[in-house]
Amino acid sequence: MSFNIAIDGPSGAGKSTIAKRLANELSFVYVDTGAMYRAMALYFLRKKISPKDEAAIATACAQIDITLAYEDGVQCVLLNGENVNAYIRAEEVGNMASSTSIYPAVRAKLTALQKKLASTCDVIMDGRDIGTCVLPDAQVKIYLTASVSARAGRRYGELIKKGVAADYAQIEADLKERDERDMNREIAPLKQAWDAVLVDSSDLSIDEVLAVLRDIYEKAVEKGVADADVAATKGNE
Repeated sequence: MSFNIAIDGPSGAGKSTIAKRLANELSFVYVDTGAMYRAMALYFLRKKISPKDEAAIATACAQIDITLAYEDGVQCVLLNGENVNAYIRAEEVGNMASSTSIYPAVRAKLTALQKKLASTCDVIMDGRDIGTCVLPDAQVKIYLTASVSARAGRRYGELIKKGVAADYAQIEADLKERDERDMNREIAPLKQAWDAVLVDSSDLSIDEVLAVLRDIYEKAVEKGVADADVAATKGNE
C-alpha cells in the first residue's frame, strides 16, 4: 500500500519548496499539483481564452496533455510535450490558474491523474484541496500557511533575486485576491481538512518547517505500525 502525504495551503506559503525537499529526504515522488494547474492556465493564456469563458475552457481541456518527467533529476511539467517549467511561475499564469481551477472540466482532468499516481507509489502532493478532495485518505495531512505579509515578502524577494522588477503592494494585493477566490470557490475550496495538522510558517525557516513536518510524518508511521500490530493481535485472538 502506498503512503501519501497531502500538503495544502494558500499561495506563497512555501508548499512546493517544502514538499520537494521532504520528498527528496523520504524518497517519495513529489507531485506539484499547482504546477499542473498552471500548465493548463498557460495553455489558456496562449490561446487567449478568457478565464470567464467556461465553455471554451472545457473544450480546450480535451486538447491538453500534461505529464510529469524528470530531466537531470529535476521534475519537469510537460504541456503537450513541451517543458514549461520556465513559464508557469509568472504572476499572470498563477492568477489564471486560480480563476480557471474552479471549473469541473479542469479539475476532473487533473484529479484523475493525481489519484492514479498516489495509488501506485509513495507521493507527496501539495495544492489547495489535496487533503479534502484529491487524497482524503492520505496518511499524513498538513495545512501549511503563513501571513499575507510574510508570503508577499517572500515572493517579492524571489523576484528581486532573479532580477525581475516587482511591486510589493501589488503582490500583496494579488495574494489577498487569490486567497479570497480560492477559499470561496464553489468547487473544492481551499480549507483545512478536519484531520490536517496546522503549520504556520510565518516565522519559521525552511529547515525549521521541514523539521516539524518530518516529526509529523515519523509519528504517523509509528502510529500506523502500532495500529497494525494491534489489528494483527486481535486477528490472532
